Formats: sequence, structure tokens, C-alpha cells
Amino acid sequence: MRLSGDPVSLMLPSDATIEQINEFRRQMGFDRPLYVQYITFIQNILQGNFGESLRHKIPCIELVKSHLVATLQLAIASFGLAVMVSIPVGVFSALRPNSLLDHLFMSLTLMGQSAPTFWIGIMLILIFSVDLRLLPIGGRGTFSHIILPAVTLAAYAMASIARLTRSAMLDEIRQDYITTAKAKGLSQKKIIIKHALKNAAIPIVTIMGLQFGMLLGGAVVTETVFAWPGIGRLVIEGIYNRDYPVVQAVVFVAAFLFIVVNFFVDMVYRILDPRMTYE
Repeated sequence: MRLSGDPVSLMLPSDATIEQINEFRRQMGFDRPLYVQYITFIQNILQGNFGESLRHKIPCIELVKSHLVATLQLAIASFGLAVMVSIPVGVFSALRPNSLLDHLFMSLTLMGQSAPTFWIGIMLILIFSVDLRLLPIGGRGTFSHIILPAVTLAAYAMASIARLTRSAMLDEIRQDYITTAKAKGLSQKKIIIKHALKNAAIPIVTIMGLQFGMLLGGAVVTETVFAWPGIGRLVIEGIYNRDYPVVQAVVFVAAFLFIVVNFFVDMVYRILDPRMTYE
């Protein structure tokens, strides 16, 4: 953030005197060493004070709250889409390894992990908004506004979860207890869902938690491409405007949400496997 430039040049008129510039820096605390500014920031956070936006002149936490709702909406939609598609794809690929559909699915997931997010978003806009005129280009409003950004954001998460699901299911299917279950005459559906998928769930839940935490952290590129008013776009605007307090508040809230999500993932581990203990 500090390498992006001095906010004084944006906050004060171009004809500001040296005295005015120095006074502004003193009022904002920018004249103090960086480590002192950091300690002050931490002390203020412990008191629930995230500072005031240099540009908007309102508390930073209020800005974050107003944009966090949009990010939550997009993150939940993207995560739901990713899970609904990736789990069945991963399970099917594990049941039919090296088949034509398995190669097709894994090729698509490789593309989803490799293709830049901004490129996917732009391609979707060109096809469904510019050429076909089926969906809006950007913004937030009706249900149709969330479709393209949700698909764009879900692409990487979908690919990651599908590939890990396939790998985890292949490991479980090859275990002796699966062979025993087949010998007992259990249906394939019951073997896959009740036994294999349940035992493979821990690594799958882990990657799901990580992906959801990343989505909650703000999809900076996706929100910028689709002009989605979430915290990802807010942090980009904060960087452009050199609004240090806003960027610091967004990073802190995003990190806190990531930690909370992973805490609940750890709780789910105990539900999936009661043998696990926490020391």
C-alpha cells in the first residue's frame, strides 16, 4: 500500500503549500514511522476503531459492512454452484477412471484452474451479454446480474473441488472395506454415498472450506470485471485512491472471515469422524 504513492497528492489541491502538506501528514499520522503507525492501527482495532476513510470521510467499518453484503451474496451463489457441480463430477470420474467422460471432465477442470479469472469473465460477457444479449454486463440488481459473476467465480473453486473429490474417491474405492461391502451385496449407491464418500469427505471439506474462505475474502478480479459492489472492488478503489484505512479494514475483515470459516471446518471434522480429537 505505501508503495502505491502518497495520499497527500490526492487529498490536497495541487497548489497546496509545504506547510499545508506537512500539517495534513501530521493530522493523519503519516509523519510517524511505519511501525508506530502499525502499532496505533492495532491498538485502535482492539477498541473497535478501524479509522476513517480518507476519501469518503466516514468510518471504514461502515464502508466494509455496506459492501460485505454484496460479497456474501456472490460468494454463497458461487460456492453453491461449485459444490453442486464439482462433487457429482468428481464422484463420477472416480467411478469411471480413464473413460472418455473422465478425460473430458478433468480437461475442463484443468482449464478452470489454469484460465485467468478475468479472461473467463470477459469471454462470458462477450458471449452472453454482447453477442446473445441474454444477461446484463455488470452491476448488482436482479437475479440475472449475479449469474455471470457467480459462474466466473465458481470456475476455479469448481475445478479444485472436483479434482480433489476424484482423487479422494479413488483412494477410498480401492480400500479393502469397499470390496467387503460389495461382497456383502450392498448396492453401489449405498457403498458410494454411505461409505466411500463419507470417508473421503475430510479432504473434500478441507478444500471446500479454503475455497469458501477465499470467496468471502473478496473476489477482487471478478468484482472489478462485473462492477460488483463488494469488498473486492472496495479494496481496489481504496488502492487507487491510496485510502490506507479502508484497505487495512478490508484486509483485516477478510482475514477474520477466513479464520472463522476454517474454525467451523475443524468442527465439521469431528462430526465426520468422531475419532478425531483436539488437543
